[in-house]
Amino acid sequence: MKIGLVGFPGSGKSTVFGALTGRSVETGFASRGDKANVAAVKVPDPRVDALAAMYQPKKTTYAEIVFKDLGGGRAEGLDRASLNEMREVDALCQVLRAFPDAAGTPADPRRELVDLEAETLLADLEIVEQRIARLAKDRSNPRELELLTRIQAGLEAETPIRSIELGAEERKMIGGYAFLTQKPMLLVLNVPEAAVAHPPPADVANAAEARGLGLILLSAPVEMDIAQLPEDEQPEFVASLGLEEPARDRFIRAAYALIDLVSMLTVGPDECRAWPIPRGTPAPRAAGKIHSDLERGFIRAEVIAYEDLVELGSEAKCREAGRLRVEGKDYVVMDGDVIHFRFNV
Repeated sequence: MKIGLVGFPGSGKSTVFGALTGRSVETGFASRGDKANVAAVKVPDPRVDALAAMYQPKKTTYAEIVFKDLGGGRAEGLDRASLNEMREVDALCQVLRAFPDAAGTPADPRRELVDLEAETLLADLEIVEQRIARLAKDRSNPRELELLTRIQAGLEAETPIRSIELGAEERKMIGGYAFLTQKPMLLVLNVPEAAVAHPPPADVANAAEARGLGLILLSAPVEMDIAQLPEDEQPEFVASLGLEEPARDRFIRAAYALIDLVSMLTVGPDECRAWPIPRGTPAPRAAGKIHSDLERGFIRAEVIAYEDLVELGSEAKCREAGRLRVEGKDYVVMDGDVIHFRFNV
C-alpha cells in the first residue's frame, strides 16, 4: 500500500513524513528539491511476533506501508505535476496546518481542506469531460458514457467520486483513470505540541465526518524527534505528550480503518508473514497476493483462526480439534486468518 502525503506549502508535510517514518529529512519550502522522499514502514503486528516465536522461521515479514512525500505545489495551489503524482498512490493523506506560520498568520485548516478538495474535483472533472467528449463522438461504449455522465454531474455538484454510490462493476470500469477524489483520504492535523492530546477543532472534525474522511492529530516536529529515538526509549516521550502510542502507530491504525484493510497471515519454517488485503477479498484473489500461480491454480484454502492457533499451540492440534477449516473459491478471507493455499498449475 502506497500513501501519498500532500499539503500546501508550510503545512509541515515533510516533517510529518519524518514523524511517520523515523527519517531525518530537510524541511521548509525549498526542502524537497527534484526528488521526493519515499520510505517503507513496517506495520506493527503482535500476531506476527507471536507466530514467529512459535515457528522460529528463517524470516519474519510484516506488512508494509510506503510513504511518499508528494510535491507541495505553489503557495496559491497545487501545480499539475503535484496532481499527477497524487494519481500514482493508493491513498492520500492531506497535512493541514493548525499552527501560526513564521509570520504569525493564524491557521485555517478547514480552508486548506476545502481548497484541496476544489482542486482535485476540477482535476477529475477535466479528465471526465475529455473522455465524455470522445465517447459521445464515437459511441464506442454507451455504458461508460452513461457512468461518466453521472460522475460528471456529481463533480459539478462538488461531490467527490468516493461519495458517489457505485457498484463493483462500475468501480472496475473507471479504475484506470486513477481519479483523485475516488482515492481514500486521511487528514493529519499538524498542531502545536501543547494541543496534540486535545480534540480537533469542531469545524475540522465536522468537515471530515461529512466527507467520510479519517482524521488524526499529531505535532510533527516533536513526533519526528521521537520517531528517531531507539524504540525502547519512545514510550516515555510519547507518554509525556499525553498519548498512548507514537504517530506512526496512530496513523497506521487510522489508515487501515479508512482503506478497510485486513491482514492475512502465512506461517512456516521459512517465513511468517502478514499480507494486507482489502476486506471482502475472496480466497483465490488473496492467494494471488502471494503469487499469481496460486490464484490461477487455486484448489482450496486451509484456514485456522489466529486465536485458535495460539490457544492450541500447533496446526496439528487445531486439526485434531476441528479448528482447521477447508474453504473453497467462494470463501472471503477474514482478518487474522492463518492460511495455507493448495494449488495446481
